[in-house]
Amino acid sequence: MIIEGNLVDIHSNSIYPAKVKIRQGVIVSIEKTHQIFTSYILPGLIDAHVHIESSMTIPTRFSKMVVPRGTVGVVSDPHEIANVLGREGVEYMIEDGKNTPLKCFFGVPSCVPATSFESSGGRIEADDIEYLFSKGASFLAEMMNFPGVIYGDAGVKAKLDIAKKYNKPIDGHAPGIMGEDLIKYASAGISTDHECSTLQEALDKINLGMKVQIREGSAARNFESLHSLIRTHPDNVMLCTDDSHPDLITKSGHIDRLVRLALSKGYSIFEVYKAAVLNPVKHYNLPVGLLKEGDAADLIVVDNLSDFNILETYIDGNKVAEKGNALFDLKPFDVVNRFNCNKISEKDIVLNIPNGASKVKVIHAEDGELLTDEIIWKFKQTEKDVLNPDVSNDILKIVVVNRYHPEKPAVGFIKGFGLKKGAIASSVAHDSHNIVAIGCDDQSIISVINSIIEMKGGLVTSDGKESKILPLPVAGLMSDLEGEEVAKIYTELNEFVFNLGVSLKSPFMTLAFMSLLVIPKLKIGDKGLFDVSTFSFTNLFV
Repeated sequence: MIIEGNLVDIHSNSIYPAKVKIRQGVIVSIEKTHQIFTSYILPGLIDAHVHIESSMTIPTRFSKMVVPRGTVGVVSDPHEIANVLGREGVEYMIEDGKNTPLKCFFGVPSCVPATSFESSGGRIEADDIEYLFSKGASFLAEMMNFPGVIYGDAGVKAKLDIAKKYNKPIDGHAPGIMGEDLIKYASAGISTDHECSTLQEALDKINLGMKVQIREGSAARNFESLHSLIRTHPDNVMLCTDDSHPDLITKSGHIDRLVRLALSKGYSIFEVYKAAVLNPVKHYNLPVGLLKEGDAADLIVVDNLSDFNILETYIDGNKVAEKGNALFDLKPFDVVNRFNCNKISEKDIVLNIPNGASKVKVIHAEDGELLTDEIIWKFKQTEKDVLNPDVSNDILKIVVVNRYHPEKPAVGFIKGFGLKKGAIASSVAHDSHNIVAIGCDDQSIISVINSIIEMKGGLVTSDGKESKILPLPVAGLMSDLEGEEVAKIYTELNEFVFNLGVSLKSPFMTLAFMSLLVIPKLKIGDKGLFDVSTFSFTNLFV
């Protein structure tokens, strides 16, 4: 096979017309020519940190969305499904990933459950990490338990030591950690971080030897704050999507979207490609071709170096996508899940006002951020001494239900969604993936929660009369449908929610992070309201 075009040589920082000869999946020669071409040949793209589960599709179906976008490899942390099913969930992702041309490099989740302050369906202990490394896992996935690292927790140290024993990279997760705490965290051998929200935070981590993954996903987007690092610290940055829902991928792209964004900022293709391909391949020691003789033929053909439209994608010398269409078939797959809770009633989420109480702590969500704030709401007393949402002031009720065991729901309040009526709910709720819902009234909240329980996983929205659903039968996280169909239904759900007053760019993604107890400041899990700054539960009423 011969592929011709203007070859973008990221090793010599040059572009020249060439013929790339491929035999048995390997580049055997690259010959410079004097022909005139309009298309460009480049190495295929790498996502340096992604949770495939957030696409709401399993790896094979995910690959049909991203391979036509020029992605040939992904560094994936399967901790979402691990929180539901433990080691079984990780193995499920690894096995499904073998049934696609996309090169899936799975890590071993390091923090399952993320904390002991919420209920999860699975656990990953040190012996599981040892087992999965022996089976070829590529890295130790994000170490979210930064207090455990900083204060020398024995269990955390044991996990880090296993990664070092196998000479595997260790991914980090340390939002807002500074000073001596950051020095301790980095010195434990943690080599990356994708949680930087400011340039100074990123520079502090780079100066300690960490590599910063510039993230641009559905909810958390840090490219605008961090993109200058592409030029100032070219050897220390990578590009990643972290968590992207299917509508974003199908409409706007995957890593190719970040490449276009960087090119539009004036960075050269060589600067961008260091972050998009070269650095992740080197850091994780990935067996992915970099468009050199002797490499696997993992490459893409694009129309030009500004629009960067992907014309063709090749993996191991096989053309796997052309003009936006995947050229490979998929095998059937099994459905795995863990769901064991009973439907709830309105009395389960009633909030009685204690004597003398007049204020409550409210989670304040911000668009495009995983970080939340805490505000104090001085509420008006009611005749029945029951505290209800104040929809006119955007104070909504938030409820989390343990999906693994029948338990009393946790109830709190949240601001920032703008919902005017009805409710929305999801069984995608980082990290333990219990059921999380927000709503304007108890009846609507109960309705959407019980719909999810009945489906054993999914997304639901209701205006009090009409409901829309997206079932997620695989671990309550992923659909059994093709990615395009999932994206279509998900878009319809979002449009329904937007019509109810919500102004967030990605309401379901933002909702999913309201129970993530390792990202500051105020969150809520199935056991109650949680202050991440003190890493402890806190009272709802002030």
